[in-house]
Amino acid sequence: MNPVVIISIVTGLIIILLFIGTPIKPLRVIGQGIIKIVIGALFLFFLNVFGNSYGLHVPINFATSSISGILGIPGVVALVAIQKYIL
Repeated sequence: MNPVVIISIVTGLIIILLFIGTPIKPLRVIGQGIIKIVIGALFLFFLNVFGNSYGLHVPINFATSSISGILGIPGVVALVAIQKYIL
């Protein structure tokens, strides 16, 4: 598609949302979920950086980021246990 068409469509959608309003509740839930997944990826990044000297490495992907983001530190510990003892 032509970039002008894409920019026009996005601008039109923004203008429509400004006049009509946005559905706040679904956007808030989606935003909180994305933030939790990013925080989970950061948990795993720091685990890989500091755990490298101990031989700990958990791959960072959508599933592991979601688990560590939603469950927090217990989720990271569970992922380490799964990585060390099961895989």
